Amino acid sequence: MQILPIAEYTIHIGPVGEALAPLMQQLRYSTLFVLVDEHTELHCLPRIRSLVEDAVVIRIPAGEEAKNIQECQHIWQQLLDGHADRKSLIINLGGGVIGDMGGFCAGTFKRGIPFIQIPTTLLSQVDASVGGKLGIDFKHIKNCIGLFRNPQAVLVDPQFCLTLPDRQLASGMIEIFKHGLLHDVDLYHKLLALESLTEILDEEYIGRAIAVKREVVEQDPYEAGLRKILNLGHTLGHGVESYFLDTDHPLLHGEAVAIGLIGELYIASKRLGFPVEELTRIERFVKRWYPEIAIPDEARGAILEIMAQDKKNERNQLHFSLLKKPGEPYIDCIIEPELVQEAITYYNNQLSVPV
Repeated sequence: MQILPIAEYTIHIGPVGEALAPLMQQLRYSTLFVLVDEHTELHCLPRIRSLVEDAVVIRIPAGEEAKNIQECQHIWQQLLDGHADRKSLIINLGGGVIGDMGGFCAGTFKRGIPFIQIPTTLLSQVDASVGGKLGIDFKHIKNCIGLFRNPQAVLVDPQFCLTLPDRQLASGMIEIFKHGLLHDVDLYHKLLALESLTEILDEEYIGRAIAVKREVVEQDPYEAGLRKILNLGHTLGHGVESYFLDTDHPLLHGEAVAIGLIGELYIASKRLGFPVEELTRIERFVKRWYPEIAIPDEARGAILEIMAQDKKNERNQLHFSLLKKPGEPYIDCIIEPELVQEAITYYNNQLSVPV
């Protein structure tokens, strides 16, 4: 069991039962709730069921489409029906949607009740569950409504990810790749040479990615400065993800971030001199592990409108987090819409599928 202390809580990396059992003895709660979706109820809840036998199970649909105020109302109603008070405890058992929305509901119910994050997807283990950022989507804007609130603990068990399809593993891998690009160049180079997706479940990769985020979050818990570097690939990526969310072919978060990463590193090559040879290596990596998704011309305006709502923006200017080279990030780079359009064109031009 690897234990990483961070701010007011700890991150446990290893078998979930070894971490959860002592926590359940230490935490004095009045009532217990477990938030799941249909997948985590089937595949993940049985692994902790003996430790949470007295829990009320709250169920929500799986997928980003469920991360909205209507499902929050359902969760709050279940808490009321279960006589939850400020000493109740919620265990969020699932991926990023469960962690974001469960934490948001816990943080707002009766001005806040304790919660534990048990992320069950690779993406949520290395990114969403660490750092206390919680929120829901509103009007197709990702995480538009939210707050900062720390959990009691984060329990990361890579064994949960063994049930995930390759598409989900790849979605999580891009965040590990991003953390390497930002702050662990040796990890970045190791991932470039990755032979199979299942290798990414090695605790070394997961632990190193979490360590990068922990170091950044500890220095900037409320995203006032340094923490903005973690948005690399996400400004354009969130715009792409939000656009496709309302189509017949929604993208996984990591798939959209992979697109955003190519576009934003192209912008970085133009604005900061990010090496073209590195961009080419990263393009090969993305093409190997991610589907080729063309951005249609009619989507460009909508994507820019969505990006205009990004939380990092100031004075109606688009703010990006970019790289000058691997391991050397820059924040608050003001980029004009014309260069974003150029980046989308560049991305489309690298595809082998028609636009």
